[in-house]
Amino acid sequence: MEPDLFTAAAEDRQEKDPASSPLAVRMRPRTLDEVVGQQHLLKPGSPLRRLVGEGSGGPAGPSSVILWGPPGIGKTTLAYVVSQATKKRFVELSAITAGVKEVRAVIDGARRASGGYGQETVLFLDEIHRFSKAQQDSLLPAVENRWVTLVAATTENPYFSVISPLLSRSLLLTLQALTDDDLRGLLRRALTDERGLGGAVTLAADAEAHLLRIAGGDARRALTALEAGAGAAIAKGEAEIGLQTLEETVDRAAVKYDRDGDQHYDVASALIKSIRGSDVDATLHYLARMIEAGEDPRFIARRLMISASEDIGLADPTALQTAVAGAQAVAMIGFPEARITLSQVAIALALAPKSNAAYLAIDAALADVRAGLAGAVPAHLRDGHYKGAEKLGHAQGYVYPHDLPGGVAAQQYAPDAVQGKRYYEPTRYGAEARYADVVERVRQRLKGE
Repeated sequence: MEPDLFTAAAEDRQEKDPASSPLAVRMRPRTLDEVVGQQHLLKPGSPLRRLVGEGSGGPAGPSSVILWGPPGIGKTTLAYVVSQATKKRFVELSAITAGVKEVRAVIDGARRASGGYGQETVLFLDEIHRFSKAQQDSLLPAVENRWVTLVAATTENPYFSVISPLLSRSLLLTLQALTDDDLRGLLRRALTDERGLGGAVTLAADAEAHLLRIAGGDARRALTALEAGAGAAIAKGEAEIGLQTLEETVDRAAVKYDRDGDQHYDVASALIKSIRGSDVDATLHYLARMIEAGEDPRFIARRLMISASEDIGLADPTALQTAVAGAQAVAMIGFPEARITLSQVAIALALAPKSNAAYLAIDAALADVRAGLAGAVPAHLRDGHYKGAEKLGHAQGYVYPHDLPGGVAAQQYAPDAVQGKRYYEPTRYGAEARYADVVERVRQRLKGE
């Protein structure tokens, strides 16, 4: 690590007065063996263990790695452990404050350290998804030539936020959400460990369960809430953190949803899939998460309109009308009242009969067109309103359906290449059952049967 003057002063203060640091900082693991969870990444010979000097180097030295996972599950912690345990030169940058200039300075320093002293450099880059393409490009030569071993952390899907050349030169390590057992062990260690609360208070069982619930798999949030509860209990002169004290201290759980990040797409996907699965309660849960996170109501309304056509279609022809009316209302009234309109639409869609026949029909037709199954428009369907069209045979022999009983003429409409193809296969769900009967009768009439 190469701290600046202010960082060094802060670290010196923390060493002299550990209690000045937040509990989450004090409880940071010092070795990989103290890390909570992520055991799939910590097996013998894993890239992380090789980064701290366990295993061979040289041609088989550790690769650069990208750590991907939601906040609070250990990305920065793993980098911190590497910085403490590695015998290599360790440099830390944050993509929030660093730019190409700072990256190049680190790379130049790494080349000097390697050439002059034979010392390898590990560069930890936090929140790499905040780097632009040009900024990420500046890392490529150093990673490719192993001037630095990159450890990058991101909360967003790296396939969307990290450039392909950098991804191909690094190992992508996906961190798993911490389980309740992982967090339970961490909380109990923090209660008794001298670096933590040192046995100053205990934690009631129902308070522990509440802590696990509001943590949402986030270790940092769990420890922050524990510290707040402990402070309140000690101030009251209580030896135990009770549920009431904890609830008074920790007002509510932060919504685990970032409307600008990867979960934006995950929660939106879960909303649509819950509607598709007719689970109205799950639908309302995901809708509430999106609203609480400050999602744009117009985005939610657009997703509901798509669902109305994709997953319901003609099983309930009024579903799209409801979704469109809801979108118009949302655009006019906005939050907070728009939540009621969105709820009404989401409930209606979740409980509507389902059919994806319209969705499958257009995709099947598109597949044939893209495969070259187009062909010439039948001559009798071509435009016959211009001079010379009759000589070309255009519009000749066309039968006007309105002149016939039932309004259906037995004639060919599709090109020869797709004549007889059946793209629309209606279900027997809801109102689409009527369309299923109609389409069969019409197809028979078209064939002259």
